Amino acid sequence: MRLRPADLTTVYLKSKVKTTDDEGNIITGSWSDPVALKMNVQSASGTVNAQIWGKQLKYVKSCKYQGDFLQEGRDENKGICLYVDKDSSPDYLINSIQTFSTHKNVILEKIDKGDGSDG
Repeated sequence: MRLRPADLTTVYLKSKVKTTDDEGNIITGSWSDPVALKMNVQSASGTVNAQIWGKQLKYVKSCKYQGDFLQEGRDENKGICLYVDKDSSPDYLINSIQTFSTHKNVILEKIDKGDGSDG
């Protein structure tokens, strides 16, 4: 499978920066510098996704990515700037990455759903 360049959207990947304080406690603070990635981004849909996500389905995006930068088991819970500027805090988190022979399926979940929850 080959993704069409016209269907690709530039998103920005960010990681949480972890530092330690004077007592050796790990502190997760700001976000790292953005890394540009090209993905095919679509709203998640379908019966299976509806059963998994329920009412939260409207806050989930299903993406296809070709490349080696994102890795399954390593890059889950990293932030994605999809509808915000690359210098802002990410508006989506990577929920899961599924690796196939020619591409990766990436599920993004919105961080602030506007319902008072943290994500």
